[in-house]
This record gives sequence, structure tokens and C-alpha cells, in this order.
Amino acid sequence: MFLRRRSFRLESERILLRLPAHSDFAAWTALRIESRDFLTPWEPVWAHDHLSRKSFTNRVYWAARASKAGSALPLFLVRRDGVLLGAITLDNIRRGPAQSGTIGYWIGAPFARQGFMREAIGALVHHAFTTMDLSRIEAACLPENAASRGVLERSGFKYEGVAQSYLQINGRWRNHVLYANLRSDRRGRTDIR
Repeated sequence: MFLRRRSFRLESERILLRLPAHSDFAAWTALRIESRDFLTPWEPVWAHDHLSRKSFTNRVYWAARASKAGSALPLFLVRRDGVLLGAITLDNIRRGPAQSGTIGYWIGAPFARQGFMREAIGALVHHAFTTMDLSRIEAACLPENAASRGVLERSGFKYEGVAQSYLQINGRWRNHVLYANLRSDRRGRTDIR
């Protein structure tokens, strides 16, 4: 008898987070096209085949492999009525003494500033701390990306510094501000002088 493994999903009040599926291609492509101008200042340059079926298929297969291997958790944000909103990925998962990972995310232009990403970050961070037993979740964004900085800060992340030439964004090496959320926040005052 063949038993199919239940697909990974996290649920919150208004959304569910799940692995991408081949059937998401049309919705994903439409949302990326509609949001291109909104996303371009904050993302790496899209490859020439970024919106192709083949590229999306590779993305779906990578998500399944990475999730199964425990190296990443690439999830789509889907509103309860089935509308694709964006994506969030817990990547660079490190075990052993580090017990940490990095999140990256994007939201479609029509759904920005409605609290969906904060809800997604909250659900994923809670899962990472309680189920995956991670201790630290990191994130980085451009200094001028006030919306991203705001959602991180409202989600419990604290500013930790600046990484010089951290990522290529929109074709240029850019500095990023670094944030982290700790399972047990130990960054309060100390007696060390």
C-alpha cells in the first residue's frame, strides 16, 4: 500500500503557508508580473527565464528537496480563499552549535501593508523555535526599505548592524541592515562594563 506523505503547511488567522506546487505556476507568474515594479528595487535582477514554466518547475522541485533535507523551508503565502500573496523562505538552516536560519520574503504589490507578511513571519518564526528547535533567525534588508524594517521590528527582530556589500540587488552590490530574533532573547542589559 502506498502512503502519501502529508504536505507541510502552517496556518495562521488569515493565511496558510505551504510548499509551492506545480499548479501555482499561473498565479505565481501573474503576481510576479503585476508586482515587478514594486519588487525590482528590493530584489536581485531576475534571470532571463525567471517567469518561465521550466524555471518555476525547478523552483518547485528545489523546494521539495530542500524541505525534505531540512536545509530550507520555502513557502508560499496563500490567503484562506486560495489567493497567492507572496512567499517566505527559511533558508541556510544550520544545526549543531548554531541552530539558526535566515528568512527572506516578498509580498505581491496588491497585498502590501495589510499585515499578511507580519502574520507569515510570526507563524514561521514560531514553528522554527518550537518545532524545529532553532535558537536564532536572521534577516537582512536594504537600509531604505522602511516597510521591511518595520515588519521585522514589529515581528520581534532586533537591529544588529550593517553588512557591507551583502547582496546584489537590482544589479548592484548593496549594504544591508541585519536583524535577528532569538528564541530566548538574551540581548538585554548585562553587568559587564
